[in-house]
Amino acid sequence: MRAAILLKTGNLGWLVHFGAPGLVLVGIVDQSFVPIPGGIDMLLILLAASRKEPGIVYWFAAMIGAVFGAWLTYRISKKAGKEGLEKRLPRKRIKTVEETFKKGGFWALFIGGLLPPPLPLVPIVVGAGALQYPTRRFLIAISASRAIRYTLVVYLAHHYGPGIMRIFTAHKIAIIVGFLIFSVGASVVGWLWTRYEMRKEERSSKKTRKAA
Repeated sequence: MRAAILLKTGNLGWLVHFGAPGLVLVGIVDQSFVPIPGGIDMLLILLAASRKEPGIVYWFAAMIGAVFGAWLTYRISKKAGKEGLEKRLPRKRIKTVEETFKKGGFWALFIGGLLPPPLPLVPIVVGAGALQYPTRRFLIAISASRAIRYTLVVYLAHHYGPGIMRIFTAHKIAIIVGFLIFSVGASVVGWLWTRYEMRKEERSSKKTRKAA
């Protein structure tokens, strides 16, 4: 209750205005081709800490958004196949993804779903779809890992709710700006590095063809 009051008086209502539906939306976007590193975790922490609704409501909303978003990306990649993967990732990384799924695709997805940001899950999801990984095993791995991760997030946010909201209220601008820099920066750096690797491979291929 106290955290909820802090949320209102701190003029942070716009951050959690959409509540559980907002979590679903952020989850879908975060697991799509436009990932927001840490976005759903941050929103889940704020909502669970506010205690405006039972933690299970926010947990369930986060699960729906994350799993559905991952499934959409998986389906799109599955239809595009390996050719689609080759347009998005350098050959070296594709080879790594292929070897990973040969050794243990389930654990790659499961561990990827547990890892904190900025480590992205999307490339693994894309790889699973492009390499035609079984849908049922994909959904089980993603659901299990996200269930564990969000259970931990909700528990900690609920347990330390008042303290979290006091800190957020006192330093909201710095936290929001820092998060945006981190989130956008991680996405841009990841995209730029991927493009760099692909262009490097293209130049190497051209040199090889000329030498032949």
